[in-house]
Amino acid sequence: MATDRAAMTSPSIDVEGIRAEFPILEREVHGKPLVYLDNAATTQRPLRVIEAIDRFYRHTNANVHRGVHQLSVEASEQFESARTALARFLNAPSEREIVFTRGTTEAINLVANSFVRPKIKPGDEILITHMEHHANIVPWQMLAEATGAVLKVAPIDEKGVLDVEALKGLMNERTQLLGVVHVSNALGTINPVGEICALAQRQGIPVLVDGSQATPHLTIDVQALGCDFYCLSGHKMYGPTGIGALWAKAEHLEAMPPWQGGGEMIRHVSFEKTTYNDIPQKFEAGTPNIAGAIGLAAAIDFIEKTGIEAIAAHEMGLLHYATEQLNGFEGLRIIGQADQKGPVVSFVLEGAHANDIGTIVDHFGVAIRTGHHCAMPAMQFFGVAATARASFAVYNRRQEVDVFVDALKRAQDMLKP
Repeated sequence: MATDRAAMTSPSIDVEGIRAEFPILEREVHGKPLVYLDNAATTQRPLRVIEAIDRFYRHTNANVHRGVHQLSVEASEQFESARTALARFLNAPSEREIVFTRGTTEAINLVANSFVRPKIKPGDEILITHMEHHANIVPWQMLAEATGAVLKVAPIDEKGVLDVEALKGLMNERTQLLGVVHVSNALGTINPVGEICALAQRQGIPVLVDGSQATPHLTIDVQALGCDFYCLSGHKMYGPTGIGALWAKAEHLEAMPPWQGGGEMIRHVSFEKTTYNDIPQKFEAGTPNIAGAIGLAAAIDFIEKTGIEAIAAHEMGLLHYATEQLNGFEGLRIIGQADQKGPVVSFVLEGAHANDIGTIVDHFGVAIRTGHHCAMPAMQFFGVAATARASFAVYNRRQEVDVFVDALKRAQDMLKP
């Protein structure tokens, strides 16, 4: 999603028709109509997702894979159909390469512990960027501390753009993995993941992509990107919480040892030896989040039928409009001004703490996120403790941007000394 005017001429959508699919948008907060602009934290759920989960529990609820009765057969079919839908959504070569997880965080931890840990040695390096979410920092720190490896960090500039040349310069024969966010949750920056993967491939460095902020807004083609691992969270893309996935090349999954042990991930168990199941079940120990996977499939259906290009064009129009309005504020500084951005605008306002801004606009029905956004190193780079962040989704309207801007003006007036 590029922030250019051409993107705004892409296919349009029926915003009011889409909003009718989201029952929570009908509610009021503090006596005001809800204006929900916290979509980078979690999106709302359309009726088809809510109803898919409800229908499963009302009519099909049973455990999957090991039952021969009708409910178990139906539950298994729906669960595996969700895997197939996700493989199609990512253009994965095979549904066998889709491992269901609780979300991006668990997916990254799985790769850290099952792919990197067995082969990393003291002095080896893991490479990430300065704009990463804590989920793509802390697992690597933990691994480095436990193994004697070194965590390297590629810099960003004052606009929040990754220095790709510096990143390239940090790649070497000791680099065991490169982890990079596709779209920054704190800055909105869209990283050139395809270019980065090509650079890493030339040196034989596997690449993990944190795609949690990209899947609701961009067409994702893991084969075209050339990455080795792609991680996502359902609740960022109109799906349920507690469900996500890791896509990984089959060759990696085949070679990786299981991360967790228990039921489902085994083929045969004795007290002398256990043999493991085929992929992807080898990495799905225990009863999975069946309803969550079914709900995620319904969310994918919503995105595909709405059209990702139309979604992106609409959100980009909102981002441009909001940015123009905020640029008119005295003492307001937008944090993250990359030319290639997702629908996120983070800012600080002179003389006002982000939490105070968030509290005041909430009383006008406006929900925004405030804080460090689980990206403390990025905040430290820009010399701020926290930002206020408005983030947009397909159901948001220009009128809601106007309400947000008006609420922000009132907050600014109230917070003046």
